[in-house]
Amino acid sequence: MNIKDTFVASLVPIFLGFGFVIAKPAFESFPPILLMGIRFTFAAAILIWWFPIPKGYLKKIFAASLVANTLQYSITYTGLDLIDASSAVLLVQMEVPFGVIFAYFMLKEKPTVRALIGIAIAFVGVYILTGSPNLDGKFIGISLTILGSAIWALGQVMVKPLSKEINPLALVAWLAFFSGPILIMLSSIIDGNTINYLTNAKIDHWIIAIYIGFIMQPITYGCFYYVLKNNPLYKVLPIVTMGIPPTGLLAAIFLLGEKPTQELFIGGAIIILGVILIVFTKDKKEEEIK
Repeated sequence: MNIKDTFVASLVPIFLGFGFVIAKPAFESFPPILLMGIRFTFAAAILIWWFPIPKGYLKKIFAASLVANTLQYSITYTGLDLIDASSAVLLVQMEVPFGVIFAYFMLKEKPTVRALIGIAIAFVGVYILTGSPNLDGKFIGISLTILGSAIWALGQVMVKPLSKEINPLALVAWLAFFSGPILIMLSSIIDGNTINYLTNAKIDHWIIAIYIGFIMQPITYGCFYYVLKNNPLYKVLPIVTMGIPPTGLLAAIFLLGEKPTQELFIGGAIIILGVILIVFTKDKKEEEIK
C-alpha cells in the first residue's frame, strides 16, 4: 500500500472511532436502529445528487447494503447500547479476523499460518475481555457486538468487487440510499412510535446524528472504499481497525467518563496483538508469485 493510500486509510479510524463512541449518548433519544436509519438517510440525502444511478449494479448494491449496512449496523449498535463503549470498541476489532476468514472462502485470499495464529490469539483476547466485571451479565450485548463484527467483515467482502467498478463516494451514497429507509421502517416495527422519538429528541443528540450522518459516514466510507478499490482486503482492514481502539477508548474515557477495567486492557491488548499478526499475512515474494 502506497503512502497516499495509507494516509487516506488512517483517516477512517479517527472519524469512525470517535463517532462509534459518541453515538452511545444519542441512544437516550433514538433507539439504535432508528439512529442508524437517520445516519444513512442523511448521508444519502447529500450524496446521491452528485452521482448518477449505477445502472447494472443496483441489485448487487442492494444486496450489499442489506448485509454491510442494514443488518450489521442494527446488530452492532444494539450491542453497543447494551455494553460499555470502551468494551465495544475493542470487541469490534474482531472484524479483522472475520475479514480474513470470509476473504478466504469468498475471495480465495489464502491466509498464512501467521494469520491463523493471529486469529486464534484474537479470540483468546475476546475470552479474557468478556471476563471483565463491567460485562458481567451482558452476554447478549457481547454476542451482538461480536456478531456485528462478523457481518461487517462479510459485508466488506461483498462490497470489494463493487468498489472496483463504482466511484467510492457513489458507492457510499447508494448503499446508504437503500439502507436508510429500511432501517427507519425496521425501527418503526421493532421500537414503534418513530415520530415521537424524532420530535422529542434532545438537541445535542440531533447534533450527534448530524455528525455521524453528514460528516462521519461520507468521509470514513468514502476513504475506505477508495483505498479498498486499489488494495487487497487483508491490507486495508488492519490499518482501518487498528486506529479505532485508541480513538474509541480515549473518547469513552474523556467524553463518557467510562473507567476501563484491567481485564479490558489485557484482553484488548491481546486482541490487538492478534490483529497485528494478521496485518502481515502476505509478503512481497508471495505477491510476486501470484
